Amino acid sequence: MADMFEKLDDAKKRFDKINEEVVKPEVISDQNKYKELMKEIKNLTPIVDCYKEYEKAKNEMQEAKELLKDGGLDKDFKEMVKQQLEDSEVKMEEISNELKILLLPKDPNDERNVIIEIRGGAGGEEAALFSGDLYRMYNMYAEKKGFKTELLNANETGIGGFKEISFEVKGHGAYSKFKFESGVHRVQRVPETESQGRIHTSTVTVAVLPEAKEVEFDLNPSDIQVDTFRASGAGGQHINKTESAIRLTYIPTGLVVECQDERSQFKNKEKAMKILRSKLYQEAQRKAQAEIANERKMQVGTGDRSERIRTYNFPQRRVTDHRIGLSLYSIENIMNGDLDEIIDALILADQALKLSSEGSI
Repeated sequence: MADMFEKLDDAKKRFDKINEEVVKPEVISDQNKYKELMKEIKNLTPIVDCYKEYEKAKNEMQEAKELLKDGGLDKDFKEMVKQQLEDSEVKMEEISNELKILLLPKDPNDERNVIIEIRGGAGGEEAALFSGDLYRMYNMYAEKKGFKTELLNANETGIGGFKEISFEVKGHGAYSKFKFESGVHRVQRVPETESQGRIHTSTVTVAVLPEAKEVEFDLNPSDIQVDTFRASGAGGQHINKTESAIRLTYIPTGLVVECQDERSQFKNKEKAMKILRSKLYQEAQRKAQAEIANERKMQVGTGDRSERIRTYNFPQRRVTDHRIGLSLYSIENIMNGDLDEIIDALILADQALKLSSEGSI
């Protein structure tokens, strides 16, 4: 606990120092430095404000204790002071728990935009149809949170599903909301193509990539092979007669990215580069994190594409997140983008794991 208050005192001192710095003319004239300091102020503000609330409650508790030492208090006033003491102690405990969470190491990607890739797995056409359902679900959730979405690439099937689909979610904190969606999503339902009414089990793979900025990941053009081909729709029918679709191959690793959603070859290449950059950035981060021995233990989900994370059981109207043992019987609402209950529970579980790993802060 003492270590926590040392961190809080350091945060408050840093906050005060930055506030003095940002009003200096030489800092204001240096836009990069100014933006960097303002971002730090934004990150420190909730910690400092919460710490001030803690100190206020602590002062009220100490005042109540001092008053109770006075043997001349009348009965009613003494009861009121006792209640103030109890309230202050409860408030301090609540704020202390908030502070522990605020002091947890921040995921550096939380504020970023994300690129989400959805691919049909086992189940053929039914898996492709569920890929479309998940795409719709994520779009509706993004809209509810005030985020914007942009389609990057889609490979449609003949009956309205997607073999694979990639899209970007733009908005402050997008990654913090979507990062636990990586993994295998399993669906159990009677497919539209099933004439006997039998329940089928299919799987869809979701990958969530934090968007990498160009300045953060330098790509050597000689490492990238660029191929063009004709964009095609469902059933292989050409949707245009020009070779506007782009395939990028990152030669050092053999990683392939395709984009054919736009009619413009330039726009398809731009989108494909965005996906490639984000994939390579994520892989670089994964390697760096693997060097930390307990990194996997401090995560609700590893983000591994082979990990089954959730089951959508339509006959029982049940959605189960296997990582935290949460089952909700509101599948219609969830498929319409009401994901807050699941995502908030995952965030809380992740915080609890990190707190237990940190021990007594």
